Amino acid sequence: MPLSIQHARSANHTLRIICPNGHLGFAPIKTGSFEIGCRAEPDLICADSGSCDVGPVPLGADISSSPRQWQEQDLETMLLASRRLGVPMIVGSAGDTGTNSRVDLFVAIIQELARKHQLPKFRIGYFYSEVGKDALRHRLDAGDAIAGLDGRLPLDEATLAATERVVAVAGVHPYIKLLDAGVDVIVGGRSSDCALFAAPAIRRGFPQGLAYLYGKILECASFCCEPYGAKESVLGEITMDDVKVTAMLPEQRCTIASVAGHTMYERANPFYEYFLGGHIDMSGCRYEQYDERTVRVTGPRYVPAAELRVKLEGSGKIGERYVGIVGVRDPYTIAHIDLVTGWARSQVEERFGRDGYELHFAVYGRDAILGLSDPLRAAPGHELAVVVQGVAPTREMAEEVCMIATRQMFYARLPQVKGTAGGVAFILDEVMPASPAYRWTLNHTMRVDDPLELFPSFVVEAGG
Repeated sequence: MPLSIQHARSANHTLRIICPNGHLGFAPIKTGSFEIGCRAEPDLICADSGSCDVGPVPLGADISSSPRQWQEQDLETMLLASRRLGVPMIVGSAGDTGTNSRVDLFVAIIQELARKHQLPKFRIGYFYSEVGKDALRHRLDAGDAIAGLDGRLPLDEATLAATERVVAVAGVHPYIKLLDAGVDVIVGGRSSDCALFAAPAIRRGFPQGLAYLYGKILECASFCCEPYGAKESVLGEITMDDVKVTAMLPEQRCTIASVAGHTMYERANPFYEYFLGGHIDMSGCRYEQYDERTVRVTGPRYVPAAELRVKLEGSGKIGERYVGIVGVRDPYTIAHIDLVTGWARSQVEERFGRDGYELHFAVYGRDAILGLSDPLRAAPGHELAVVVQGVAPTREMAEEVCMIATRQMFYARLPQVKGTAGGVAFILDEVMPASPAYRWTLNHTMRVDDPLELFPSFVVEAGG
């Protein structure tokens, strides 16, 4: 077998990227494998920091789902290595959502870290991704269609009015612009997961199909390795002919199955990866075991878009939210759990009517995850946990909706029940305040004339 790319470049013209974390800040970087990667002569250190997996709350409320101390820890780990090695550092979709405030937060943290460690002067480039509602309203008024994805209707005024915040999903273009400006660190607004890895490769002249595939494989770090072990670093190398990826944790390796599986996940069509400007067709990819812990991939095809369409993500607030937790062990109550939740709902309706709030019961141990499609729904476990969510315009109403529904499960009137002790138990006597409830309002695309027009960029200094 050839020498591992961990120890030597496989061609004269290559670009090597270390990815230490598939979602920066969401759980801390494992520094052992990251340091191994830093010894493998990377040309850049890159990590994505955003995801729709966290749901619509962070975007709508303009907050991070990740704790600030973990964000600081990961940024510090990457920044110190970047400055020590003298290679650029790129972070995409800052702060989980890529909103302007999250970009500003990451830039401020990096500047604070530069002062803390007395780093020599360096330049930070960053760009924004938020799109104002007035700008979208102007598009609608002008008759521009903002098309829905995944079966959604085109955007209308009612949906826009119900939206708190919108971000556009950038492609490679603002990253390339900032790299051309000679910055040392890039903090990106919301962008395609693959874009921050593909951008430096495209800028260096590597084929676009391979560059986007490079990003698709690297964006979740060690998710492309086996055995499963999140937050470990991977090293990628692109040449004019192929992409190679290898695990940095000695106990992990990249295999044909692990890499191919990762390229196909999180999409309706496993062979297409879309981004601003086109997509790649991976149906012709060939996966080879290059060495024991490295996989080589060839064959992706870049397909340019007929017109430039940028994806828009938007979130709108539903209301305030409280949560209650109810335990059920009694077999008869479990067998009639729908009657129990039905009784609780009827008591809420008696107090508030049927409209003006939302009430949800998630029955863990039966069908909370898959719902009606769960094949074992008719055979629930011997013990259930029912999570009750009350959502309403005010905190006071949400609390009362949730409290009635939670406590009335204790008083549910079931046939053949003779006792008065109740058939459920409470882990807490009170219901708990939770984050407000939001929903995804925009999953749409909008035509643009320039791939940079929604993504203004800036350069500031740090250190020194």
